[in-house]
Amino acid sequence: MLGLFFVLLLGLELKHYVADYFMQPGWMLAGKGDFRQPGGYAHAGIHAGLTAIVLLVVQTPLPILAAVVVGEFVVHYLLDYSKIHYSRGVHVDGSPKRFWALHGIDQLTHQLTYAAIIYVVVLAKGYT
Repeated sequence: MLGLFFVLLLGLELKHYVADYFMQPGWMLAGKGDFRQPGGYAHAGIHAGLTAIVLLVVQTPLPILAAVVVGEFVVHYLLDYSKIHYSRGVHVDGSPKRFWALHGIDQLTHQLTYAAIIYVVVLAKGYT
């Protein structure tokens, strides 16, 4: 079980870094706070797709994999949407403490999502 935990943890952390910092062009960033724009959906889709790959690597049962991927898409989209709205007008130069606090809350909530994913997969594979 320890090996499964670490493969999931490292896989989800790496996919988060890649999806947020290498696979997120300006049009995605610009569309994250608007339900009518494709940017936030595309970004959440990248996260969900990369999560699917991580879950396939550890041979997650397909019904669990599908449920987790859909859940990740919805949760990731809504977390990013919320961050855009709560941080509107907050810039690192003008309000550094508030900017970093909001950024930290955003990252923490994503990390807690990964903790939940790990928990679900560990349980689905029969570890308690």
